[in-house]
Amino acid sequence: MTFRLKRRAAPRSWTVPRKGTKWLKRPAPGPHAQDQSIPLLLVLRDLRHVVTSTREARMLLRSGAVKVDGKVAHDLSRGLGLMDTLSFAAPLDAHFRVVKDRRGKLILVPIPSTEATVKIGRVRFKHAVTGGRVEVTLHDGRNLLVPATTPYRVGDSVKIALPEQKVVEHLPLAPGSLAYVAGGSHVGELARVERVEVRNSSQPNLVHFKEGFSTVKEYVYVVGQNTPEITLAEGVDR
Repeated sequence: MTFRLKRRAAPRSWTVPRKGTKWLKRPAPGPHAQDQSIPLLLVLRDLRHVVTSTREARMLLRSGAVKVDGKVAHDLSRGLGLMDTLSFAAPLDAHFRVVKDRRGKLILVPIPSTEATVKIGRVRFKHAVTGGRVEVTLHDGRNLLVPATTPYRVGDSVKIALPEQKVVEHLPLAPGSLAYVAGGSHVGELARVERVEVRNSSQPNLVHFKEGFSTVKEYVYVVGQNTPEITLAEGVDR
């Protein structure tokens, strides 16, 4: 497997210039798809300008000053995707969350230190396991074991504490819920759920919003009831 990617072939979700060096770091296989994640090296060097070279980036990681989702990062190829948190230790002492802007680009928005310890995950799969429990898989590949009586459904969101992965709140995909749209023509927008349309065909289910538009259910992340539980845009209060 090659660990490099031609700049011209870089996913459109990456906020990197189209002109520059011929090669870019390719995201390592992990929790997010390649076109939905950006390597940690590019985040440090090209987005945040914390380092100016790969060598400096390696030294920064060896110092233990960089954390992703509450855990010390060691791999420059580690892909950062939607809802991931990035933290820098002192003297930088800064925290960010990966979200999408209105063009579908992956960007970093500043968040307070208290918010860097929580994350919202969308339930992608749910199935029973031995011992009378249920395993749910989140959009970032996390697997959580929950009691069989827990009312989680595919499309719901959970707010988890990092890095313990403890569920602190259940955010159901239901009428009136506040949702973040992560794809389609309304990417990056917040909208209020009106209803969920289940299609009895090969076509994907739809979520209709009170704002007058609809989108594929897979693009919808419930982020709260009255206000978002996390910061999703720079300079916007929750």
